[in-house]
Amino acid sequence: MTGSGRIRVLIVDDQPLVRRGLSLILSPDPSFEVVGEAENGTQAIALAHQLRPDVVVMDIRMPGLDGVGATRELAATAPGCRVLALSTFDMDEYVVGALRAGAYGFLPKDSSPEDLSAAIRTVHAGEAAVAPRLLTRLISTYVRPPGTARPTPTGLSDLTPREVEVWRLMATGLDNSEIARALDISLSTVKNHITSIFDKLTVRDRAQAVIAAYESGLVTAGAS
Repeated sequence: MTGSGRIRVLIVDDQPLVRRGLSLILSPDPSFEVVGEAENGTQAIALAHQLRPDVVVMDIRMPGLDGVGATRELAATAPGCRVLALSTFDMDEYVVGALRAGAYGFLPKDSSPEDLSAAIRTVHAGEAAVAPRLLTRLISTYVRPPGTARPTPTGLSDLTPREVEVWRLMATGLDNSEIARALDISLSTVKNHITSIFDKLTVRDRAQAVIAAYESGLVTAGAS
């Protein structure tokens, strides 16, 4: 964030009208500063390194280098730029690809301006801007079976039985409050368990933890 406290945003979409529309939504809000627009993934990477935005609002289906590829590159070379992926569809294998590549959140393109602003703030804060049940539905539909996407997560054997249970409930779509009620523990205890799970599995956020749960076989499609 800049010294003025504004969140610097880069908008990436292959359609000029969409880019302009997103800019017109965000620009009047004093919380945001739209620092640039890009029409493809290659341009997005170049501008991200040049302009150093806090959040990149990234269309994931674009000609040439798509949003998934651009997100992967930014996660590796510009970790300070957090990606919020956009998709026309709320059920899209590209969404899981973007989350796996390092996106911090996902938003359907038909979301309200209020939802867009809230998601940018959430992503900027380092949290996953994906509704737990939508995340679970996406991943259970599109994540490949264990062994075909990536190795079983490291640190799996280091999890305590309670952490495994919290991880399982997280992966079936429960939010923190629901996990606390299901296990009859405090909300702060749930948060502590989740922090430990992220650390042991070497995943960055809830989205990657849920992907890891499906790929490891801890839960399967239809388990929720």
